Amino acid sequence: MSTAVSAHDVTVIYEDFKALDGVSIAVDRGKSYGLVGESGSGKSTLLRAIAGLAPVASGRLEVNGRTLAPRRRDKAFYRDVQMVFQDPYGSLHPRQTIDRLLQEPLAIHGLSDAEARIARALDEVGLGTGFRFRYSHQLSGGQRQRVAIARALIVEPSILLLDEPTSALDASVQAEVLNLLEQIQRDRGLTFLMVSHDLGVVTHMCDQLAVMRSGKVVERLSAADLVAGRIDAEYTRNLMVASKGFVRTSA
Repeated sequence: MSTAVSAHDVTVIYEDFKALDGVSIAVDRGKSYGLVGESGSGKSTLLRAIAGLAPVASGRLEVNGRTLAPRRRDKAFYRDVQMVFQDPYGSLHPRQTIDRLLQEPLAIHGLSDAEARIARALDEVGLGTGFRFRYSHQLSGGQRQRVAIARALIVEPSILLLDEPTSALDASVQAEVLNLLEQIQRDRGLTFLMVSHDLGVVTHMCDQLAVMRSGKVVERLSAADLVAGRIDAEYTRNLMVASKGFVRTSA
């Protein structure tokens, strides 16, 4: 199986702070890979480095076999890789209609058939064309995140970077959005790289995961191994205990 996204000893430094310290991961094409860890562990920084939003001091990033420059990304990259951010309230322009928000990436990438693409994107995320001329402030948090997903999908990427895509939503809405993402991945054969502090979310969504702490990967394992308790790092065990639904009782 080919690799869609890989990081090789990637280091990111902000002034004197080392946000990533020699991080390496490999994400298989068409699979979901999770990055977990407490706040400040560096998991979101890795997504931002891939997207060209964080400065790479050393190491190498590759997407679909192409080595990325330390910071610069071109249109071809953003056609292939899209990011869904944590906050559906902050990621959508409050003075633009949903139609305008979805038209913008089509115009940037010079894509035609806007009407058909917008209708398909809204339908795919379960909203429908009735939402097309509403503003984001007229929508619930879950609906806004669906619009953010539609905006990412409309240019037909092969990879989605998901930065805590449900953590700002109520629990019932979280489940709906996660199920939606699962369905979209199956339908489109997408590759997901997902950041979450919630081990339950990651084991539900992802095939493989990396546990991060203080800018480093402390353990790599499969979701099945995590659920079964086949763990090497004590830090991962502590995360299991701290994460709701993972408290293990002795027989």
